[in-house]
Amino acid sequence: MVESPVDPQVKHRLPVRKLFAASVGNALEWFDWTIYATFSIYFASAFFPSGNDTLAQINTFATYALAFFFRPLGGVLLGRFADLKGRKPAMILTIVLMAGGSIAIAVLPTFEQVGWLAPILLLLARVAQGLSLGGEVSNASAYLGEIAPPARRGRYSSFFYISTGSAVLLASVLGFVLARTMDKADLNSYGWRIPFLIGGVLGIIGLWLRRSLAETEQFEQNKAKARRVERPLLTTLQQHPKAVGQIVGFTMLSTLCYYTFFSALTPFAVKTRKADDVDVFLALSIATALFVVLQYPMGALADRFGRRPQLLVWAGAIAIVIVPLSTLVKPGLGNLIVVFCVGLGLYTAMTSIAPAVMSEMFPTELRGIGIGAWYNLTVAVFGGTAPLIINLLSAAGVPIIFFVYVAICAAISFVVIYRMPETRGAELR
Repeated sequence: MVESPVDPQVKHRLPVRKLFAASVGNALEWFDWTIYATFSIYFASAFFPSGNDTLAQINTFATYALAFFFRPLGGVLLGRFADLKGRKPAMILTIVLMAGGSIAIAVLPTFEQVGWLAPILLLLARVAQGLSLGGEVSNASAYLGEIAPPARRGRYSSFFYISTGSAVLLASVLGFVLARTMDKADLNSYGWRIPFLIGGVLGIIGLWLRRSLAETEQFEQNKAKARRVERPLLTTLQQHPKAVGQIVGFTMLSTLCYYTFFSALTPFAVKTRKADDVDVFLALSIATALFVVLQYPMGALADRFGRRPQLLVWAGAIAIVIVPLSTLVKPGLGNLIVVFCVGLGLYTAMTSIAPAVMSEMFPTELRGIGIGAWYNLTVAVFGGTAPLIINLLSAAGVPIIFFVYVAICAAISFVVIYRMPETRGAELR
């Protein structure tokens, strides 16, 4: 069975079930990565020697960052697999890897029980998830781009982060509920394991949904051409250097936005700025709900007015407001709601159309590896290190440097986006 774009002469109905099935893997990926970052304030001491909470937190985020550097490898291997064998089998493989890693973390022994074997096992589970996530974004993005009619590719792409945002919302609500209903001793002891078990259950549901997906017509028409490509990663650089530079340029800011607002700010607000953890989780939950609601309207706007104007507003606004916003990260629910809502509200201008923009950059025979390699390398360098950097700078007493760093990256992304061609309504190559 093959999935082909919809006939533009027929009144269009969104294939909602297919869109969610394609997006569910990414939702699971980000659920797991978010609960790792946000619940690290409870389980860091479980996997590292006790007695120095700051060092345990830094070691936990070092593991988080190290696993990110397996994402480019996953992007290359699983992206090429998708270009050769199909989007569907690649997406099934990524969700199995991610769910397995989540269940493994939920049942891992602690440092007190097995010593240094505990952080080693934690790292191995994160490596499996890093490989998985490296392939998931590129393959699901390619799938969504390839089944969408050109005039509606932004709307189709928006489902990628509707499901992702919903999963992150579940993670933040779960954090709020557990922080509100369990005392810190129980959270430190076993409560942090609950979200990882839930991640395993979500993985089983996602696997069931993806088994019914059809392969895309674009892949079927180009799989023979993909097999003839020699040294595909080098080919992306030789034949599509502008696309590589563009995807690195805007992904740099995109990943910093994601890991700043969804991951790094939670432990920073609680540990460094002494905000109440319940307030932080509640503010993040409210902002994430806004993030989900805005995805489809922003995707529709991009289909009507173009990709570049929307992306330029996002990059320019982040460059201007990120440092002032950082001063509001302090005790008080109102302050925290403003920080998270402004940051994530602006971010929807990018996330709503990210799969469309990336799919429009590479031809079908290189789409999986082109997105997978360069997107994930950029995420590893800038996103995977964000929580670690903000913790190190906070420990040194200069956290403001992190937000200046984000502002500089936003300015660079603005220049890159300004030089990008407009691809609204374009046929995929």
